[in-house]
Amino acid sequence: MRFLALAALAALTLGVMDIRPADASRAKEAKQTSSHYKAHKKAERRAKAERRAAKRAARHHDRHATSRRATKHTATTRRAAKRPAAVKRRAKTSGTLSSGGGSHGIASYYWQPQKVASGGYFNPNALTAAHRSLPFGTKVRVTNKRNGKSVVVTINDRGPFIKGRIIDLSKRAAGVIGMQGAGLAPVSVEVVGRG
Repeated sequence: MRFLALAALAALTLGVMDIRPADASRAKEAKQTSSHYKAHKKAERRAKAERRAAKRAARHHDRHATSRRATKHTATTRRAAKRPAAVKRRAKTSGTLSSGGGSHGIASYYWQPQKVASGGYFNPNALTAAHRSLPFGTKVRVTNKRNGKSVVVTINDRGPFIKGRIIDLSKRAAGVIGMQGAGLAPVSVEVVGRG
C-alpha cells in the first residue's frame, strides 16, 4: 500500500498523471457538446458567411456597373458613328442657344489657376467662361435672373461638368453680374456673336 502511494506521489510530481478530477474533464466535454455552445458557434459561422457574401456582391455590382456604363457609352458612340457627317454637325450645334435664342439654367464660377481647353492659362480677371458645346471664341450674354445684371463673356474653356449647370464664369464675370457671394445663380445665356 505504501508502495502505491509513493508511486502515485512520484507520478504527480513528474507530471505523468493528471490531478484534475474526472468530473472537471467531463464538464468541459459537456460544455463543448451542449446545444447552447453549438448554436453559438453556428451563429458565428453564419454571420461570417453573410459578411463574405455581402463583400462578394459589392465587388460583383461594382464590376458590372462599370461594364454597363462602358456598354452604354459604346452603344451611343456606335449610333453616332452611323449618322452622316452633316447630321453629326447639326446635332452638335442644334438647339436654341447656337441659333441666337436663349438657354436657361444654373451658372457657377471658378477662379483656380489652370490650363484651359482652348490653350493657354485661365485668367480669373478676364471676362471669359466655360461651356460644354459652344465653339471657342463665341461671345455670349449671361444675365442673372435674380437681379437682371448681365455681362458679355467669351467662351474659352469646356465645362461645367456638374449636372444642372450650363455655364462656368470667370471670377470677374461672376462679380459683374453679382453672383460671387452665392457661388451659383439662375441665369439665361444668349449667343451674341462669334469671336
